[in-house]
Amino acid sequence: MVWIDYLIMGLFALVMIGIAIYTRSRSKSVNDFLLAGKKGLNGWMTAFAYGTTYFSAVIFVGYAGKYGSAFGVSSVLIGVGNAIIGTLIAWLVLAKRTKNMTQRLSAKTMPEFFEKRYGSRALKLVTAVIIFIFLIPYSASVYSGISSLFETVYGIPGWVVMIILALITAIYLFFGGYFATALSDFIQGIIMIVGVIIMVVLLMSHKETVNWNLGELFANGPNPFSPSSNESFIFGDAVSLLSLIGLTSFGVWALPQTIHKYYAIRDKKAILQGIIVSTSFALLIGSIAYFSGALSYFFPESIIGTNPDRYVPLMLKTVIPVGVMGIIAVLVLSASMSTLSSVSLAGASVMAVDLYKGAVNKKASDKHVNWVMRGLCLAFVVISVVLAILNEESGFSAIAYLMGISWGTLAGCFMGPYVLGVIWKRVTAPAVWASVISSLTLTASLIVLLGYGKGNFACTFGEALKNGISCSPLIGVICMAFSVIITVIVSLCTKKPSDEILYNAFDKSFEGEIK
Repeated sequence: MVWIDYLIMGLFALVMIGIAIYTRSRSKSVNDFLLAGKKGLNGWMTAFAYGTTYFSAVIFVGYAGKYGSAFGVSSVLIGVGNAIIGTLIAWLVLAKRTKNMTQRLSAKTMPEFFEKRYGSRALKLVTAVIIFIFLIPYSASVYSGISSLFETVYGIPGWVVMIILALITAIYLFFGGYFATALSDFIQGIIMIVGVIIMVVLLMSHKETVNWNLGELFANGPNPFSPSSNESFIFGDAVSLLSLIGLTSFGVWALPQTIHKYYAIRDKKAILQGIIVSTSFALLIGSIAYFSGALSYFFPESIIGTNPDRYVPLMLKTVIPVGVMGIIAVLVLSASMSTLSSVSLAGASVMAVDLYKGAVNKKASDKHVNWVMRGLCLAFVVISVVLAILNEESGFSAIAYLMGISWGTLAGCFMGPYVLGVIWKRVTAPAVWASVISSLTLTASLIVLLGYGKGNFACTFGEALKNGISCSPLIGVICMAFSVIITVIVSLCTKKPSDEILYNAFDKSFEGEIK
């Protein structure tokens, strides 16, 4: 009966390819490819694009398994934080401001925003390189997450799954651009909602293998705030949980792939719709994903093994019947493809628009840049797959850590410059440089310092590096806070931006502004 699972997944793949064919005429220009045309997207499509970019296979496989098993029911707080801080408050603070300012500045990417907001072409080039480099490990973590599920449940080699997923994602991204991504995100978001509900219902109703006792989970399950969990405070479970909430909730405030969704939203009505829909989506998906991971408490090691990246796939393999498992597989595929397409588009766009057009070939036509961007989307996908395969071959279980390093580094560099930049006129170009350079330095330093500290300063450099990467959520939170502080201090100590820059960025009389 396993053919039913493959049939469901095959139909899903055909739908995604059909979207590429349907939307191929909607991406003729750079503006079409990146922003879905002049009108932009409605609130529902933008909300689903935001939510499906936010939640990928990393949360369902890597994060839910690792941190759901470590923190128990308390891990649901991560999902709640993602909904309230990472979605509701983020939209309220950033959506309208970002849409207005990027439209005034005619900025299509985050590096282009930095160039025009702060009057520095060098900033655009440097931030473009940083974004491209550090989005790759995040993309690789998504490939690793989906391959873990399919390899565990169906016995398909991980590299085969990664290549097939990359091909399908590349097809609809190459032909349709952001409109294809947003349309597929809408469909994938609906699949994710249906899938997580089916998943948690089946997990809770299946008592042949595991006898659920939620009272025991609440009373005796993993608790990050118990004294035994915090013997070493800085490396203890409580700090780890709070760091995860901070990283995954505040990190999206300054990530190019999520901020991009505000660029292309249509109007004030669409923003209101987006706030409601995206917050509801995040609360449902995030809470159920981590709660499902917490249920690993009831599974013996003989079933789920010792690798946290395999906990959720093995749980699902144990309790989900054939046929229904195909729906769950499509759920994880949907979460993965939506994130991969957004990340690939963000990475490729900064290289094409900001580096190629901005430095290499300034006279390149719009059509030429559009084709370069399509090619770079494919290149980004290939590099990410290769890194994911190499990570699998290394035997280092790092799905969650790859994501943590990517999010923490990018958000650490851009939290102050971007978030304060759309709110506060006083932010200066030197402050942005200070944030970017010091955050990169601080990230590298903390990886080594915390890595040795976690190993009691008696480990090798390689062991310290692995230990430090495992502290990526804490490092990310420290760097985000540092970015805001250093941006404020340096801005107050340097000359304020010119009147021309401030007029272009903040002028309230701009005819296209959302009131």
